[in-house]
Amino acid sequence: MEGMQLCPFFRKNEDYCDVGCGYISPHDARMMVSHCNCRFADCSRYQELASRFPDQASGGRKRPVEEAPRDREGDAPGNSRPHPGRPVVRPFKARWPLPYQMRYVSGTYYQNSYQSKEERAMTQQQASSSRGWIVALAGTGINLALGILYTWSIFKGAISDSIKAGGPFNWDPASINDPYAVACLVFSAAMIIAGKVQDKFGPRVTCIIGGLLVGAGFVWVSQTTAYWSWIMGFGVLAGMGIGFGYSAATPPALKWFSPAKTGLIAGIVVSGFGLASVYIAPLATYLLGVHGLQQSMLYFGVAFTIVVCALAMLISNPPAGYVPAPAAKQAAKKAAPSIDFTPTQLFSQAKFYTLWVCFFIGAGAGLMVIGSAKGLAKASLGEMAFLVVAIMSIGNAAGRLVAGVVSDKLGRANTLTFMLVFQGALMFAAIPMLSGKGNPVLVTLLVTFMVFNYGTNLALFPAFAKDYWGMKNFGMNYGMLFSAWGIGAFVLVRVSEMLKVKTGGFTTSFAAAGVLLLVGAMLSLSLRTRKAEAPATVPVAQELEDEELALQKAD
Repeated sequence: MEGMQLCPFFRKNEDYCDVGCGYISPHDARMMVSHCNCRFADCSRYQELASRFPDQASGGRKRPVEEAPRDREGDAPGNSRPHPGRPVVRPFKARWPLPYQMRYVSGTYYQNSYQSKEERAMTQQQASSSRGWIVALAGTGINLALGILYTWSIFKGAISDSIKAGGPFNWDPASINDPYAVACLVFSAAMIIAGKVQDKFGPRVTCIIGGLLVGAGFVWVSQTTAYWSWIMGFGVLAGMGIGFGYSAATPPALKWFSPAKTGLIAGIVVSGFGLASVYIAPLATYLLGVHGLQQSMLYFGVAFTIVVCALAMLISNPPAGYVPAPAAKQAAKKAAPSIDFTPTQLFSQAKFYTLWVCFFIGAGAGLMVIGSAKGLAKASLGEMAFLVVAIMSIGNAAGRLVAGVVSDKLGRANTLTFMLVFQGALMFAAIPMLSGKGNPVLVTLLVTFMVFNYGTNLALFPAFAKDYWGMKNFGMNYGMLFSAWGIGAFVLVRVSEMLKVKTGGFTTSFAAAGVLLLVGAMLSLSLRTRKAEAPATVPVAQELEDEELALQKAD
């Protein structure tokens, strides 16, 4: 501003001219743009002030502009301050909204310039996106702790060794998997309750409840070897806590992002649950060797309570009325109109039953493999079998991420069908290697791919629930669908263990699971969107030929 041709009375003293001093009204903005800069000789106020104060008017026009006081007490849009002699009245009129001039003047004379609506919207979108990613990563961290459920095969091995050696665990060998099966069942049932709690009290409170329940369950089982205590501690308390924590991680993350990113965000958040075994499996193996099973459970309980409750403080729903910006214009055009279903309305939807059965089969078959992963690999890898548990967790997490991204591109139904067919083929391919004479590398790859396919379930089905039934009642709706996961785990895991005890191997259970997976793939075909058939049209040339033939016959 220094050296510019400005009015000598501009912003120097309010006793001369108050344009530009204190509150800048729309009229002030117009005067500044039109007269104060270079064209002040035409201003009627300047001519009047120059006649009254000739010394000030001839005092040089090229001079640095002094900053006038702003935001003075008592200054208001329509107030005028008295002047010596005849006061100069400011002709302010409310009908002069000048947003462009205001933006120009504010940007020129003020450091904190005025932002346009578009600029403010962009800033808000950037802040919302950052907040959404914080919620998504916090949910992933919570699932990394709660994923200890997938390392049950390591705890199961310690219990089995104790039973064989006549140790403190005096259980029936056929019931070793019962705490795990009960935990899966309670996990799925708790999802429905947790969904209701989340809708009423928010995801943060729900997640803290889950962390406390998991900690209480692990501390309980660390003090006892009784079968029913493990059912209640690990199966009921820990299973319920995992359900509360898991249900509070995914829904709020999905609410912060557009429908075009539903599969991706769901895959990222739930991948933490599958990836947990990467660090928990070797850590659990070390703790079991140094401190024993029960002391290890105590350490896990205390640690995971602290981690889950701390990360829960970062979880929150978006504010009321928040609408995420679409990731792409094309995605917004393709998005179907949102319809929010209540939980009771799901029972009238044929898609709900189809999805439930597919989830039951896909999850049950995958959990059957996860629960017996160490036993499958021990015959081939010996004491290094715990590595399979860690490696397959990478496949579990990868399946969730890949399925989320692929389903966003190719469609949920197509991805689900391919996953079920692939999983069934792997079940049949694994049968020749179940005798313990298979190649260790092939066994590891087969187990990893089976768990990869299982992981796709946990990314696809929450996305199905959001697409079909909306986000308003997502917590309870997905909880009802997730009951298929728990019942599938309880039934198929229990049946698999019984068949193993009866036949001495996994061949029968793998064959039965393979058949069920192919049945599920056939059911999933009904979920594919059918294109509307175009009405049949008769070519114009054919119509002309028919008319010509009719005329010839008439002649």
